[in-house]
Amino acid sequence: MRILHTMLRVGNLEKSLDFYTLVLKMKLLRRKDYPDGRFTLAFVGYQDEANGTVLELTHNWDITQYEIGEGFGHIAIEVENAQQACEETKKLGGKVTREAGPMKHGTTVIAFVEDPDGYKIEFIQKK
Repeated sequence: MRILHTMLRVGNLEKSLDFYTLVLKMKLLRRKDYPDGRFTLAFVGYQDEANGTVLELTHNWDITQYEIGEGFGHIAIEVENAQQACEETKKLGGKVTREAGPMKHGTTVIAFVEDPDGYKIEFIQKK
């Protein structure tokens, strides 16, 4: 068994795809419109679905905004250098909500950024 993907509902698919592909450097792996259901699914990730966990971005055509669910925490991405990842995120128009630094009660260097819908992404610096 393995985790296949995490699904996020997004209000503006193009804005979200730009964030995940241009800012976070993921690849668009597949995208399909479902006209009868009035939604689009787009899968993004750093490797293909057979070899790694990916994100499923679900865009319901008639909904432009969602409330962030209380149960959702964040998506974690390993980076070589958290400070550099934050600087590049800001340079590309992304929002950093916690600058790089040691986690509370620990030494692991982390940072947080936010996607266009307000979902949190944690950068964890590789040890």
